[in-house]
Amino acid sequence: MQEEVTQKTIAISVQAGRLTAALLQKALKKLLSEGKNKLAQPHKGKQSLRQLMKQNTGVSNIEITNDNIKAFEQTAKKYGIDFSLKKDVSVEPPRYLVFFKGRDADVLTAAFKEFSAKNLDRDKKPSIHKLLSQMREKAKQKVLQREKVKTKDRGLEL
Repeated sequence: MQEEVTQKTIAISVQAGRLTAALLQKALKKLLSEGKNKLAQPHKGKQSLRQLMKQNTGVSNIEITNDNIKAFEQTAKKYGIDFSLKKDVSVEPPRYLVFFKGRDADVLTAAFKEFSAKNLDRDKKPSIHKLLSQMREKAKQKVLQREKVKTKDRGLEL
Protein backbone atom coordinates (compact mmCIF):
# COMPACT_ATOMS: atom_id res chain seq x y z
CA MET A 1 0.00 0.00 0.00
CA GLN A 2 2.79 2.43 0.93
CA GLU A 3 4.60 1.84 -2.35
CA GLU A 4 1.43 2.60 -4.31
CA VAL A 5 1.09 5.96 -2.57
CA THR A 6 4.72 7.03 -2.94
CA GLN A 7 5.21 5.91 -6.53
CA LYS A 8 2.95 7.10 -9.32
CA THR A 9 3.16 5.82 -12.85
CA ILE A 10 1.55 6.92 -16.07
CA ALA A 11 0.74 4.47 -18.85
CA ILE A 12 0.88 5.66 -22.47
CA SER A 13 -0.26 3.50 -25.32
CA VAL A 14 0.68 4.52 -28.84
CA GLN A 15 -0.39 2.59 -31.88
CA ALA A 16 2.23 2.88 -34.59
CA GLY A 17 4.12 0.72 -37.00
CA ARG A 18 7.45 1.99 -35.77
CA LEU A 19 8.10 4.00 -32.59
CA THR A 20 10.36 6.96 -33.29
CA ALA A 21 11.63 9.73 -31.04
CA ALA A 22 9.40 12.28 -32.79
CA LEU A 23 6.32 10.11 -32.30
CA LEU A 24 7.14 9.59 -28.61
CA GLN A 25 7.65 13.33 -28.19
CA LYS A 26 4.23 14.06 -29.76
CA ALA A 27 2.56 11.52 -27.49
CA LEU A 28 4.15 13.00 -24.36
CA LYS A 29 3.18 16.56 -25.37
CA LYS A 30 -0.42 15.49 -25.92
CA LEU A 31 -0.48 13.70 -22.56
CA LEU A 32 0.87 16.76 -20.74
CA SER A 33 -1.51 19.18 -22.46
CA GLU A 34 -4.60 17.06 -21.72
CA GLY A 35 -3.63 15.99 -18.24
CA LYS A 36 -2.36 19.35 -17.04
CA ASN A 37 -5.15 19.71 -14.48
CA LYS A 38 -4.77 16.14 -13.26
CA LEU A 39 -1.02 16.39 -12.78
CA ALA A 40 -1.07 19.90 -11.29
CA GLN A 41 0.20 20.16 -7.74
CA PRO A 42 -1.84 22.11 -5.18
CA HIS A 43 -0.70 25.64 -4.44
CA LYS A 44 1.73 26.21 -1.57
CA GLY A 45 2.23 29.19 0.73
CA LYS A 46 0.25 32.39 0.15
CA GLN A 47 -2.71 31.87 -2.16
CA SER A 48 -6.21 33.07 -2.84
CA LEU A 49 -9.07 31.93 -0.65
CA ARG A 50 -10.64 30.10 -3.59
CA GLN A 51 -7.45 28.08 -4.17
CA LEU A 52 -7.31 27.24 -0.47
CA MET A 53 -10.94 26.08 -0.46
CA LYS A 54 -10.38 23.87 -3.54
CA GLN A 55 -7.99 21.68 -1.56
CA ASN A 56 -10.99 20.16 0.30
CA THR A 57 -9.70 20.71 3.81
CA GLY A 58 -11.37 22.52 6.67
CA VAL A 59 -10.47 26.21 6.76
CA SER A 60 -9.95 28.23 9.95
CA ASN A 61 -9.10 31.89 10.40
CA ILE A 62 -7.43 34.31 12.80
CA GLU A 63 -7.17 38.09 12.91
CA ILE A 64 -3.86 39.91 12.42
CA THR A 65 -2.89 43.58 12.43
CA ASN A 66 -1.66 45.53 9.42
CA ASP A 67 1.83 46.04 10.87
CA ASN A 68 2.55 42.33 11.17
CA ILE A 69 1.51 41.05 7.75
CA LYS A 70 4.93 40.90 6.08
CA ALA A 71 6.62 39.46 9.14
CA PHE A 72 3.89 36.81 9.40
CA GLU A 73 4.36 35.87 5.73
CA GLN A 74 8.05 35.17 6.34
CA THR A 75 7.32 32.97 9.33
CA ALA A 76 4.52 31.13 7.50
CA LYS A 77 6.82 30.48 4.57
CA LYS A 78 9.45 29.08 6.93
CA TYR A 79 6.93 26.64 8.44
CA GLY A 80 5.32 25.75 5.08
CA ILE A 81 1.83 26.94 5.99
CA ASP A 82 -0.75 27.34 3.24
CA PHE A 83 -2.69 30.52 3.96
CA SER A 84 -4.80 33.27 2.45
CA LEU A 85 -5.09 36.92 3.53
CA LYS A 86 -8.36 38.81 3.34
CA LYS A 87 -8.92 42.48 4.19
CA ASP A 88 -12.18 43.28 5.98
CA VAL A 89 -13.00 46.91 5.16
CA SER A 90 -16.42 46.89 6.81
CA VAL A 91 -14.87 48.06 10.09
CA GLU A 92 -12.69 51.08 10.80
CA PRO A 93 -9.69 50.61 10.87
CA PRO A 94 -9.73 47.67 8.45
CA ARG A 95 -8.74 44.31 9.88
CA TYR A 96 -6.97 41.43 8.19
CA LEU A 97 -8.03 37.80 8.42
CA VAL A 98 -5.63 34.93 7.85
CA PHE A 99 -7.33 31.78 6.57
CA PHE A 100 -5.43 28.51 6.85
CA LYS A 101 -6.08 24.79 6.64
CA GLY A 102 -7.56 23.21 9.73
CA ARG A 103 -4.87 20.53 9.86
CA ASP A 104 -2.20 23.26 9.99
CA ALA A 105 -3.47 24.51 13.36
CA ASP A 106 -0.64 22.95 15.37
CA VAL A 107 2.00 24.20 12.95
CA LEU A 108 0.38 27.64 12.99
CA THR A 109 0.51 27.70 16.78
CA ALA A 110 4.25 27.00 16.70
CA ALA A 111 4.75 29.62 13.99
CA PHE A 112 2.88 32.25 16.02
CA LYS A 113 4.96 31.48 19.11
CA GLU A 114 8.13 32.14 17.13
CA PHE A 115 6.59 35.17 15.45
CA SER A 116 5.52 36.75 18.76
CA ALA A 117 8.91 36.00 20.35
CA LYS A 118 10.63 37.68 17.40
CA ASN A 119 8.41 40.77 17.77
CA LEU A 120 9.10 41.00 21.52
CA ASP A 121 12.84 40.81 20.89
CA ARG A 122 12.53 43.56 18.30
CA ASP A 123 10.75 45.80 20.83
CA LYS A 124 13.48 45.26 23.43
CA LYS A 125 16.30 46.23 21.07
CA PRO A 126 17.17 49.95 21.04
CA SER A 127 16.31 51.80 17.88
CA ILE A 128 19.40 52.58 15.84
CA HIS A 129 17.75 55.67 14.33
CA LYS A 130 17.02 57.13 17.77
CA LEU A 131 20.54 56.38 18.96
CA LEU A 132 22.01 57.96 15.83
CA SER A 133 19.93 61.12 16.22
CA GLN A 134 21.02 61.44 19.88
CA MET A 135 24.68 61.14 18.88
CA ARG A 136 24.20 63.82 16.21
CA GLU A 137 22.77 66.19 18.84
CA LYS A 138 25.74 65.56 21.13
CA ALA A 139 28.15 66.24 18.29
CA LYS A 140 26.41 69.55 17.48
CA GLN A 141 26.62 70.62 21.12
CA LYS A 142 30.35 69.82 21.24
CA VAL A 143 30.96 71.95 18.16
CA LEU A 144 29.04 74.88 19.66
CA GLN A 145 30.89 74.63 22.99
CA ARG A 146 34.31 74.72 21.39
CA GLU A 147 35.93 78.17 21.65
CA LYS A 148 37.30 79.82 18.57
CA VAL A 149 40.74 81.32 18.85
CA LYS A 150 40.89 84.60 16.98
CA THR A 151 44.62 85.30 17.33
CA LYS A 152 47.21 82.71 16.65
CA ASP A 153 50.85 82.87 17.60
CA ARG A 154 53.41 81.43 15.33
CA GLY A 155 55.54 80.48 18.23
CA LEU A 156 58.42 82.79 17.34
CA GLU A 157 59.28 85.10 20.22
CA LEU A 158 62.20 87.51 20.37
